[in-house]
Amino acid sequence: MSHRPPSGLAAVSAALLAMNRHQDMGDVLTTIVASARELLDAEYAALGVPDDHGGFARFVVDGVSDEQWKAIGPLPRQHGILAAMLHEAKPQRLADVRRDPRFEGWPDAHPDMSDFLGLPIQDGDETIGALFLADKRSPGPTGSCGFTEEDEELLAILAQHAAIALTNARLHERSRELTIAEERSRLAHELHDAVSQKLFSLRLTAQAAAALVDRDPARAKGELQQVAALAGEAVDELRAAVVELRPAALEEDGLVATLRTQVQVLDRAHSARVTFESAGVRALPSAQEEAMLRVAQEALHNALRHSGAARVTVGLARHTAATVLLITDDGCGFDPHEIRRAGRHLGLVSMRHRAGGVGGRLTVESGPGRGTTIRMEVPCG
Repeated sequence: MSHRPPSGLAAVSAALLAMNRHQDMGDVLTTIVASARELLDAEYAALGVPDDHGGFARFVVDGVSDEQWKAIGPLPRQHGILAAMLHEAKPQRLADVRRDPRFEGWPDAHPDMSDFLGLPIQDGDETIGALFLADKRSPGPTGSCGFTEEDEELLAILAQHAAIALTNARLHERSRELTIAEERSRLAHELHDAVSQKLFSLRLTAQAAAALVDRDPARAKGELQQVAALAGEAVDELRAAVVELRPAALEEDGLVATLRTQVQVLDRAHSARVTFESAGVRALPSAQEEAMLRVAQEALHNALRHSGAARVTVGLARHTAATVLLITDDGCGFDPHEIRRAGRHLGLVSMRHRAGGVGGRLTVESGPGRGTTIRMEVPCG
C-alpha cells in the first residue's frame, strides 16, 4: 500500500494546533518536526535551534531511528546549507543537496539524501531556528526537486507558527527559571528565619545548661530537655526544607506517587495530621504535573507554617474535563482581600502563575476561623 500524506485544511489546522498545545521546549520541537514531515510527505525532517558558538543548542530529527542517531555522532555545526538558512534567512529548495557547492558531506552513519527543502524560523529579524525536509516520498520528474513551490509555501506557514510556538516555549522556560530562583530565595529565608534561629537558641540553651550543671543540676536537667526539644524542631524544619529542595522524580514516579511520598514525610515531621487521597488520576503532561506538585508544596507550606491547622488534606482527582488538586486545612484561615491589600501574598501569586502557565486555574477559599481550601484544575488531554 502506497503512503498517502494528509491533505486539506483540516490536516494543516491539526498540525498548527499540535504545535501550540505544548509549552515544554522539547515537546514543541518534536511536534513541529513530526508535523512538517507528515504534511509534506518527506522521508526525513529536522529542526535546529542555534547557539552562540557555531553549533546547535537543540537539534531534533524525525525519520531517523534512535540507533541511527546515536551512530551519527555529535550534533552538526553551523555550516553548509544549515549555515545558509541561518545567516542568509532564505529558503533553500534543491533537487540534490549533494550537488550543491555548499554541501560539505555528512558522517558515515548519516542516511543518504537528495532533494531538500529548508526554511529559517524567524521571530522578527532574529533567526531562532532552521526547519528542513529531505527526500520527498512522491518524487517529481527526474532531475527536479520533489518538493514543489506549494510545499515551500506550506512549510513557510508552518515556520511562522513554529516561530510563535518556539517563542512561547522560550518564555515558558524563562518563567520557570525565574520561579525556581524565587523558590530558592524563599527557602533561603525559610532556613534563616526558622532553622538558624532554632540553632542559635539551641546554642544558648546548651551554654546555660553547662553553666548550671554544677550548682543547680535540676535546672540544668530542664535546660537539657529544652535542648532536645529545640534540636527536634530544627530537624523537622530541615526535613521539610529538603523535601522542597529535592522532590521525587516526577518522570519516574508520577504525580500521585510523588505527592503521596511528600505528604507522608510531612505527616511525620509535623504535629498536624497530613493525609493524601487520589481517585482516577492518569498521567499528565510533565509541565502540568510539575506545576501541580509545586502548587501543592506551596499550599502545604502555608498550611503547616502559618495556619495552626490540626488537619491538612491533599486530594487529587480526575473529573470529566479536568484534573483537580485540592489542599484543605482546618486552620485559622485568612481574608484573601486583606492579604492582598496588606501587600502579602502567601505564595498565591506564584501558585496562580503556575496554574495559568499550564492552561489551568487556581481558586482560593478562606476566611478568618474557617480554614483554607486551595483548588487547582488543569484540562484533561
